[in-house]
Amino acid sequence: MLVAFSVTPLGGESDGVGEAVAEAVRVVRDSGLPCETNAMFTLVEGEWDEVMAVIKRATEVVQRHAPRVSLVIKADVRPGHTGQLRAKRERVERYLEDGV
Repeated sequence: MLVAFSVTPLGGESDGVGEAVAEAVRVVRDSGLPCETNAMFTLVEGEWDEVMAVIKRATEVVQRHAPRVSLVIKADVRPGHTGQLRAKRERVERYLEDGV
């Protein structure tokens, strides 16, 4: 499965969220699962249970920073397919190169 998620602290003493988000991203990267982070989401790929466990740990890390947390998850559940983190983007890039 391929999951895009965003976890953000709400409330608390700081207007900035960068430190808490960085700690969540560290959890994902330390998991060893294929992942990438952009300005809005972190994408992670793996089996259901391992991906959800990583998202849970990332959320718990952010909860240490604020009394409330926003968690957004979008998943592409496609059994039998791996490597989609890169493959999906590569397919789109090929279409763009072909002038589609």
